[in-house]
Amino acid sequence: MEVRGADHTLLRRLQVRVGDLLEAQLADRSRHGQVPLTEEGVDALKAELAHRVVETYARELAEAGHPTMSWEDMQDLIQGLKNRLYGAGSLEALLRDERIEEIDINCWQKVFVDYTNGVRAKVPPVFASNEELIETIQTLAAHEGLSGRAFDSANPHVNFRLGSARVQAVMSVATAPAVAIRLHHRHMRYTLKDLIQGGTIDEKLADFFRAAVRAKKNIIIGGETSAGKTVLLRALAAEISPEERLLTIERALELGLEDDEDAHPDIVVMEERLPNAEGEGAVPMRELLTVSKRMRPDRVIVGEVLGDEILVMLNAMMQGNDGSLSTIHANSSDGIVENICSYAVQAPERLPRAATISMIANGLDFLVFIKRYRGDGQQRRVVASVREVVGHEGEMLVTNEIFKPGPDGLALRHRPTAIRCVEALREVGYRDPGEPGGWA
Repeated sequence: MEVRGADHTLLRRLQVRVGDLLEAQLADRSRHGQVPLTEEGVDALKAELAHRVVETYARELAEAGHPTMSWEDMQDLIQGLKNRLYGAGSLEALLRDERIEEIDINCWQKVFVDYTNGVRAKVPPVFASNEELIETIQTLAAHEGLSGRAFDSANPHVNFRLGSARVQAVMSVATAPAVAIRLHHRHMRYTLKDLIQGGTIDEKLADFFRAAVRAKKNIIIGGETSAGKTVLLRALAAEISPEERLLTIERALELGLEDDEDAHPDIVVMEERLPNAEGEGAVPMRELLTVSKRMRPDRVIVGEVLGDEILVMLNAMMQGNDGSLSTIHANSSDGIVENICSYAVQAPERLPRAATISMIANGLDFLVFIKRYRGDGQQRRVVASVREVVGHEGEMLVTNEIFKPGPDGLALRHRPTAIRCVEALREVGYRDPGEPGGWA
């Protein structure tokens, strides 16, 4: 439920009352030796106390001679109070709205959302001031994820997960605090079938992806911001056998594969740790990838490559971690290779292009490019290209575009171009389009 025109000062005051009552009740349970409440039990108690506090407040208003509070106003106040109690303040109403996939806050007064149908709209403010906005982000960043993250003048930008959402916030370096939130509603289990229904891929491309994952081919997914890279990666991961041991590495936890214990019962989830105030204690993704080699994974999944960890990942692929999956920012299928080379030359090793191309040729099997089209209040996300890596010639990577854009941008099987590793795909039941037999 969206609470419009909320009195943030009043909500803060009522939140303090709930906090006092909650602390007293939990302390009372402890004194009497009662079993501590579960997380769900505490949430239920918070909801009960929110109703009690608002009812008491309404009674106090009436006794002071003010107009009686309407039932609708009481419900709005209760909902606003619950939103604050459940961690993200008034922002919670937007986070729980399954029609929303992006939230952008440009100072407290300007809040924009992108809906799943492609419409972008301005919505009412969810904070009363920039100070409250900063305070909320500071609190969330300090407690979400596997390690707390600072957000202050010394650390003017922060990236963290909030439930299944990814949050990027900046302050001091902008004229006003700004927040960008990408939503991935975790109960939505994306599969290849879901992507077919959504028009992102067709049946033939789904068959190919299913085989490529089962044959343990190394795949990297490229695309622009909000193109759907993470959703596609989740759908590919859904094809991995439950018997395999997975290890995921992310800058800020977002994939949520561990939430589906039936699909992925044996999984280790790791998140990059930033340095503390003294500049110590950092554990970058590059180091986590090195550690992963000694943890016996059947597959390593890197949520997003944004730096020199690309070299460690390519090394891992070359040394036996087949079936690895990852995503990378790119504006074309060719751009995937260029961005990998750019990250490699910026690494401490300063790897030259020819060496990087050689690593790509020996480590990666397929480059997948996904694209988002927007216009007329609608949007489409489609896999536009799939390239098979077949070798290299000096500083040039040799690839075959086995699926290329059709008339509507969706990647279609390019029949004249053969799939070099088709025998490995056939072993897991794949039949190239046009061949008799279909899926085994």
